[in-house]
Amino acid sequence: MKKILVPVDFSKYSEYALEVASKIGKQHGVGVILFHMMGMSDSVLANSEIAEEAEAKYFLKLAKEKIKEFTEKEYLKGIPVETIIQNYKDFDEVNQVALEQNCDLVVMGSHGSGGLSELFVGSNTEKVVRSSTVPVIVIKERQITFDITRMVMACDLEMENVPVYRKALLFAELNNASLEMVYVHSAGANFMGRDDMVGRMESFKKTLGKEVDIHFYDDNSVERGILRYCFERNADLLVIPTHGRKGLDHFVVGSLAENVSNHAKIPVMTIKI
Repeated sequence: MKKILVPVDFSKYSEYALEVASKIGKQHGVGVILFHMMGMSDSVLANSEIAEEAEAKYFLKLAKEKIKEFTEKEYLKGIPVETIIQNYKDFDEVNQVALEQNCDLVVMGSHGSGGLSELFVGSNTEKVVRSSTVPVIVIKERQITFDITRMVMACDLEMENVPVYRKALLFAELNNASLEMVYVHSAGANFMGRDDMVGRMESFKKTLGKEVDIHFYDDNSVERGILRYCFERNADLLVIPTHGRKGLDHFVVGSLAENVSNHAKIPVMTIKI
């Protein structure tokens, strides 16, 4: 791991994310980049009128002052910290910045009250996750500690999830954590018999080329089953594969919708297929 990107809007939720990023940074000796997107209209930036120019300068000055305050947080001491302020066009830029800055991870804050449709950067965390080729950890509550010892990856055992598992495993090994997979078995269009599930599990292991810890969990709802499983297993981090083209309304795990991220108390890591 080289760097961690933290988009901030200076709310308490983005500070929760920054605090988690600082803990990860200290654990692994990596730096943190604070990224603030101003969101000013192109017309304001392009207008040479004195009033508009003064407005642009005012908001830029305000952003610099706020981001400086964030860099002076006590928990950031001893960590290399960089800052980036820029005007956004769309939220694909978060991924662009992460790649340009050689970041291995994005950590974002979320209000959590409305799931991943109402988040700390307006309603744009979904857009970040959808476009990000870098794993994203979503934080909704302050984490007193961030010691990852047990990770759970929710998965439908399709072969396209093999690379996702490998990425999740690397993060688990980096944190000396265990990683187990759960397939939530529920009634519906994607219902499979036990023999079919076992066959898919064996095919997944064969493609992966190693023995992995895969559990079947029965529940009436995929979303509720994932949450219950994580609670029962005392998981510290939930990993969910996602198709970038579909966003967070159509996770790979069945029809996994916003309920998981809305109600999960633990941090959620999304990894794009």
